Amino acid sequence: MTGTLLYVALLCDFPIAQAGVVEGVRVRPSPERTRIVFDVSQPIEHKIFSLKNPSRLVIDISDAQMQADMDQVSLKRTPIAGLRYARRENNDLRFVLDLNAEVIPRSFVLKPILQYGDRLVVDLYTEEQQYKPIVQQTDLLSRQMRDVIIAIDAGHGGDDPGAIGFGKLYEKHVVLSIANRMNALLEKETGFKGYMVRSGDYYIEHRKRTQLAREKKSDIFISIHADAFESAQPRGASVYAVSEKGATSETARWLSESENRADLIGGAGTLSLDDKDDLLAEVLLDLSVTQSLSTSLEVGSSVIRSLKSSTKMHTDKVEQAAFAVLKSPDMPSILVETGFISNPKDAAALKSSAHQQKLARAIVAGVKNYMLLNPPEGSYLAWKKDQDQEQLLTYVIERGDTLTGIADRYKVSAETIKRVNGLRNDQILIGQILKIPGS
Repeated sequence: MTGTLLYVALLCDFPIAQAGVVEGVRVRPSPERTRIVFDVSQPIEHKIFSLKNPSRLVIDISDAQMQADMDQVSLKRTPIAGLRYARRENNDLRFVLDLNAEVIPRSFVLKPILQYGDRLVVDLYTEEQQYKPIVQQTDLLSRQMRDVIIAIDAGHGGDDPGAIGFGKLYEKHVVLSIANRMNALLEKETGFKGYMVRSGDYYIEHRKRTQLAREKKSDIFISIHADAFESAQPRGASVYAVSEKGATSETARWLSESENRADLIGGAGTLSLDDKDDLLAEVLLDLSVTQSLSTSLEVGSSVIRSLKSSTKMHTDKVEQAAFAVLKSPDMPSILVETGFISNPKDAAALKSSAHQQKLARAIVAGVKNYMLLNPPEGSYLAWKKDQDQEQLLTYVIERGDTLTGIADRYKVSAETIKRVNGLRNDQILIGQILKIPGS
């Protein structure tokens, strides 16, 4: 009796393994491939193999139950003529795809991310799709989807020279040169587009600058300046966003001026306040200002992290002030002081073409890093991020593997693999699992 009770107690100490559940099946055709996604309740094991005469593809999912509604699965515009499943004696699920064309299958599992749970993904490539250059498709999509627009505002200009540093170095000339370099760098980045608010030596009123950026539906506004002080001691770069007080006063101004109410939200949005009552307009505007300021601070922090490796910093956190040029309530905006033109060392560096290029590259990198992680809806960057997440593979390091060799095998750069996996160097270990992004 005692032995029986002990046996039962031991059984209770060990959880009974639960079978996985196939909760949904999705079939998505595209010019590149046909993708089949099995939404599963937990990580699963699977096998896949082909049969001929007639042509079929078999997918076995180990120890699983079926709860998906197959009636909702559409096979239009795919090489799949029919899709059926059956439960096998060993508790596996077998899916059989009846094919009307020869395909090359590729399968992989994805871990939970955002709103998605565990998934098994099976991609089918027809003979035509196997030879279709994927790069051309990516180029096509990058043209069809909108670019992220970065408004670059070179401060001062024309009759307003800005600060005048050692050797009669004019701020307006220095910042225009840096702005032009930033614009040239952005033109080389897929998914980004620069917009020069001031492209020559002329003056534009502060609020007109943000108005021009808004008319171009800019996603981010960056104003470039060179600081000055009454003494020559202060030096280094800094980044500003609008202050809470400045944002609050701007909200009141926008609500009081009818021409503004008819044209808010102008950046990447389309909201107008002209048909809203005062209370609703105030709430909507307050939400917009809050979001814009939050984004401005995050973009500013990203730019500071990038600038730190390229120049001396006056302060390593985003400062806030009531600059008029930063007061667009619907467009995240930052002001970058590239250095103190009143300091001899900073002035000499700001006069240097090489240093101007370093600053431009660092500012662009900071903005790019933020936008890649937080891409606007409908942009090429958002599509690319979604593709990278869906195509994330896993690879177990084997004896003889090198990071470069793995990168070559999967057609991605070693630097990309290091970034995705948080690696600081090229060292890898046998048995280590790497996440491999889509090429």
